[in-house]
Amino acid sequence: PSSLNKEIKMKIAATTLLMAGSAAAFTSSQAPKASVALHETKADLKELGPKLNPAVGYFDPLGVADSAFWGKSDEFTIGWLRQAEIKHGRVAMAAFVGYCVQSNIHFPWAMTTDGTPFPSTDLSPPEQWDALPLVARLQIILFVGFLEFYSELTPAGGVESGLPHYTKGGQPGKFPTFDAVPHSVPFNLYDPFGFSKNMSDEDKERRLRAEINNGRLAQLGIFGFLCAQTIPGSVPLLNGVVPEYKGEVMAPFPELFQ
Repeated sequence: PSSLNKEIKMKIAATTLLMAGSAAAFTSSQAPKASVALHETKADLKELGPKLNPAVGYFDPLGVADSAFWGKSDEFTIGWLRQAEIKHGRVAMAAFVGYCVQSNIHFPWAMTTDGTPFPSTDLSPPEQWDALPLVARLQIILFVGFLEFYSELTPAGGVESGLPHYTKGGQPGKFPTFDAVPHSVPFNLYDPFGFSKNMSDEDKERRLRAEINNGRLAQLGIFGFLCAQTIPGSVPLLNGVVPEYKGEVMAPFPELFQ
């Protein structure tokens, strides 16, 4: 009903405004100045390419690295592109593993405080998402939005635990600690147990290259699943492996637009 949709939209808008208004809690009165040298250049990409894939090497047939997004420098553009690839690769790895787990494992405990169980494995992962209560989906989207917002905080913006921005000399893919969160957070998003604390820079660089390659493969994998579900026959290897999905994979709240 239209009245229900209106009420839901109002709740989403109110929650979003509350999140935006709470941004001041992550800033301090003093904004330390940060001066760092840009290091994401086309030469860096040409050096990185063969290390990631010796057979392909540096591959940019569309000249994206020279696009100067938003009229900014090439270094700005390359930093933005590298951050985007690393971040989307991480999301894809989580999505691919989640897809496989959700397709085969059903958590036996209650999902909500009223005792509602988790969706059955009889449903495919996209159908399981659709079966979640709206409030559960909102919590997931807002949590991911918070992580995105928090990752953009910088010392120049007044947050001491922030990092130099990836388009301004910062390291693409590096996520800040949660020290700026007003309440105590026991674990950081990256390496919560501190296993890499004493790892050498060489090992960290090697692991990041492996992460980029795994992320690229995961992006192909998760979209292979989704294409096979929504476009029958588009991925012959998955014919009969994943069920057809008649919903819209890019619409997290389909009930709002019916």
